[in-house]
Amino acid sequence: MQIQFDDRTIIVTGAARGIGGAIARAFAERGGRVLALDVLPVAIDGVEAHRIDLADRAAVSALLAGIEADVVVHAAGGVRGQTHKDFEDLEPAEWRAIYDANVTSAVNVLQAAIPAMKRRSKGRIVTISSGAALRPSLTGIQSYCSAKHALLGLTRQLAHDLGPCGITVNSVAPGFLRTSPDYERQWQSYGEAGQKAMIERIALRRLGEPEDIAHAVLFFASDYAGWITGQVLPVSGTPFP
Repeated sequence: MQIQFDDRTIIVTGAARGIGGAIARAFAERGGRVLALDVLPVAIDGVEAHRIDLADRAAVSALLAGIEADVVVHAAGGVRGQTHKDFEDLEPAEWRAIYDANVTSAVNVLQAAIPAMKRRSKGRIVTISSGAALRPSLTGIQSYCSAKHALLGLTRQLAHDLGPCGITVNSVAPGFLRTSPDYERQWQSYGEAGQKAMIERIALRRLGEPEDIAHAVLFFASDYAGWITGQVLPVSGTPFP
């Protein structure tokens, strides 16, 4: 199966590292014009890097004005340095920070990009949700689990709403990956025995790599997935989310 994106414009959020970085590179390597967006600096050959706070609606609208994207991949998110707390001890600012990173950012980018897709009656949208969108989160962070469920709900509703416009909307739900300092701290907290136990629960007996997620995204964004919408694909190395 050959998948190419020559003459197509792709927006990838959360592209500074990890999953988003792998996705941006994968599209660029296959001929796409890639706009790589992140609040952190992006250093990837062959992409147009833009440092931006995706929770800033005005800034996102200004950046994407006039851009006719064929594909939008929302990979921005994460836990923003937070760790588990008892629910009753959560501060409102902590809750908002997670929602801004995972949900508000998606809303801002998609509202800016969808009108051009509608005008051309075509488009591909892929969100990066999580196993935490399908079950309780391994992080124990209630706002993160809730936000990922919300992102998946948004994905499914948009698939319904945008289907008549020729736009597909799907989600990839990664299993645990060591793709950021936050998740590396989580991995180290398990200790050797906990790490071994986690890997033994994975059917393929290994943790995933960012490229595993990127390959699933490429499929959803390609012509091969033209009659697939509103679906979530767990990419976790196991039959279970």
